[in-house]
Amino acid sequence: MSFQEVLQELLASPLTLGCVIFSLLTVGSGVAFAVLSPKMCLLIVKNLRRNLLRTILTSSAIMVLVLMVTGIVTVLVGLDRYTAEKAKDFKLIIMDRYQVPSQLPSSYADYFNPSLSSCLPEIKKNVGPNDFMTWSFYGGTLTPDAASRTLENMVFFFVTEPDSILPMMDDLEDLKPEVVEKLKATKNGCLMGTERLKAMNRVVGERFKVYSINYKDIDLEFEVVGELPKGRYDKLGIMRADYFNAEMDRYKNEKKKAHPLDEKRLNLIWLRVPDRAAFDRVAQEILKAPQLQNPPVKCETASSGFATFLDPFRDLLWIMKWLLVPALLLVMALVVANSISISVRERRTELAVLKVLGFRPGQLSALVMGESLLVGGLSGLLAAAGTCFYLNAVHGGVPFPVIFIPVFRVPIESLAWGLTIGCGVSLLGCLLPTLSARSVKVSEVFAKVA
Repeated sequence: MSFQEVLQELLASPLTLGCVIFSLLTVGSGVAFAVLSPKMCLLIVKNLRRNLLRTILTSSAIMVLVLMVTGIVTVLVGLDRYTAEKAKDFKLIIMDRYQVPSQLPSSYADYFNPSLSSCLPEIKKNVGPNDFMTWSFYGGTLTPDAASRTLENMVFFFVTEPDSILPMMDDLEDLKPEVVEKLKATKNGCLMGTERLKAMNRVVGERFKVYSINYKDIDLEFEVVGELPKGRYDKLGIMRADYFNAEMDRYKNEKKKAHPLDEKRLNLIWLRVPDRAAFDRVAQEILKAPQLQNPPVKCETASSGFATFLDPFRDLLWIMKWLLVPALLLVMALVVANSISISVRERRTELAVLKVLGFRPGQLSALVMGESLLVGGLSGLLAAAGTCFYLNAVHGGVPFPVIFIPVFRVPIESLAWGLTIGCGVSLLGCLLPTLSARSVKVSEVFAKVA
């Protein structure tokens, strides 16, 4: 990703931009403090080492809570990204206007394919050859017996053209072109997600048969020619549309009648247009086209389509965003406040001695705040880095299945989230202990000692 693309991502997300700015300011302030006051910085480190067990326990609590918050925020930010309107490269979804799941005649695809003469004029002007794809959904099990069906032996495929996979399908940047070429060279080939292959106990190169659930009597044999990158498609597969269509035609020839779903085999049509104005023109022509009235279709942006699918999860996401995350942050702040308060109470005599030696209230505040921010900042940063590496490397992201998204990859920006969360709750938690430390009265402390 180029610097310009990273900058655009940051500007599009106020949360991430704020965290990055806060992180840069925090790190810059910490470096400046260490350079200008090295002895104070050394004293802060020594104070943390004096009660190492308490420091470790406080740090561990912050790390666990940062891990939880990072996972939740990853899901929320990921869903916001999927439902956010883009300024350019709009993706459109064409589907049945009144029926869920959408079921359209396969002939509808001809009116959207810019390489065909039957394509609608406005689409031909705004959609390129790599900006069109169709989806059908094919699902089945590895066993013919319905009683023995389990989640482990169920398989779900996206049915599409191989040439459309890389240009149009999201989150497949790591899919190698040679894998797509293998799919194009093998008519009954398929690409499978890593988790689904593992659950099926299959590897690349093996064959298997699927007994269909949604297309009765359309049982297909497959050869695994490649593995999909870890992440969004871990539990899914991709197969060739021409193989699926050929089997539907074979059924018609053998049975001397069309399959009951023959004219309902196409589920979604995807288009990509350059901007919102092009979307409006294309959508208007689609809705008015007489060829697309039986059944009638509707046209949505990909973002609004995802938002519609997320409606059943709206309450859960609201609770996560406005109740769970603030509650976790409050718990973290209380943990830090309790730890720092105990430390300040134990060191009241020491603080009084420092005042006698000439330490100003501001310097005492800097000692207490420095200890809190050092523990919180390092713990938050380490927890975010560990979360990012572990979840992405081992699980391909945060496993939170929503619609067609089984996992959400933890972005590199999570490092800024972790540092911001750790420093933010530490700063909040140390406010009262800091006021207590700077207001220590020397006379009262030594009167009690005497």
